[in-house]
Amino acid sequence: MSQFNEFVSFVRNLYSTSDFLPLHVPIFNGNEKKYILETIESTFVSSVGAYVNRIEEIMRAHSSVNRAVATVNGTTALDMALKVCGVGQNDEVITQALTFVATANAISYNGAIPVFVDVDYDTMGLSPKALLHFLETHATVENGVCKNKKTGRRIAACMPMHTFGFMCRIDEIASICDEWSIVLIEDTAEAIGSKYKGRPSGNFGRVGAFSFNGNKVVTAGGGGMMVTNDEKIADLAKHLTTTAKVPHKWDYFHDQIGYNFRMPNLNAALLCAQMEQLDKFIINKRETALEYKSFFDSMGITFRMELEDCYANYWLMCIELDNQRERDEFLAKTNDAGVMTRPIWKLMFDLPMFKDCYRDSQENASLLSERIVNIPSSFRPKL
Repeated sequence: MSQFNEFVSFVRNLYSTSDFLPLHVPIFNGNEKKYILETIESTFVSSVGAYVNRIEEIMRAHSSVNRAVATVNGTTALDMALKVCGVGQNDEVITQALTFVATANAISYNGAIPVFVDVDYDTMGLSPKALLHFLETHATVENGVCKNKKTGRRIAACMPMHTFGFMCRIDEIASICDEWSIVLIEDTAEAIGSKYKGRPSGNFGRVGAFSFNGNKVVTAGGGGMMVTNDEKIADLAKHLTTTAKVPHKWDYFHDQIGYNFRMPNLNAALLCAQMEQLDKFIINKRETALEYKSFFDSMGITFRMELEDCYANYWLMCIELDNQRERDEFLAKTNDAGVMTRPIWKLMFDLPMFKDCYRDSQENASLLSERIVNIPSSFRPKL
């Protein structure tokens, strides 16, 4: 009981509040109101406008890629990334079960089937060792196409996710995907600003997909983004997300089934202002992480820190408790005290729609799901 009380007192002092303390809230201290007002006055509040173009250029430069395509949210960015990379009906996509449901949902939207391999315990992201073991056991490459020897299905893509902004061993995963003729798509929804060996998240695969939901480090209210070095993929993504309408001064001709997935100019304006503050937000959060580490070290509790060669945005900070009983007690006591904490997500194969998907031992994912707790991680304005 004393440990819970100490944590509640510490975190309230850290955030200088006695009110309800949420997990992560957006901060609007920059040009948000100015840019939104400019957008309203321009009347271009929907998917055509200067700020949509501007945010795509900002994200292109941020990710060190050739192109960026803005979408209405992170899920549509994942959905479209799979689609433009050729993932289709009855294909298999390798991913992790320890993830937010949007990862697996996006695979299903394309008629494909998720295949769940384990994560690394230290990164909480897809394990290259587990990936390689699965492929060596279950896959073969014939005429440049990777196939599952048991199901006969094409293994079309691999989609790792950078959990809470901590980078997985993405370079090793990329090498394995190249060797096995599998398209790599990065689910970097949580990792804006994170880097691995100096390279930004989203820069390693055929496509990277970001989320700018209201609880992310920077937000568009909603919003997502695809980034890629492949010009043809970018052109196709922009075309499909704009209802597949062939450009014309007045005529409405759509040459295939398209999607109304483009980010509105109003959201893009908000995100442009947020991206101007990204570095400040991350520096602030990294300072908070050090405060947390010092506190939890004194209590003998593991606070998750970035690994060597990684630069984490610390989107959602987390601790690792000894077992599920201790985790549940911590969750109950802190939430009852008005300090929001939450467990990691349910593993995807524990959800009814994905219960029959292939999974390996999931040893690390299962242990992490029993032990990891997210704690308040917002920007601290007084820093």
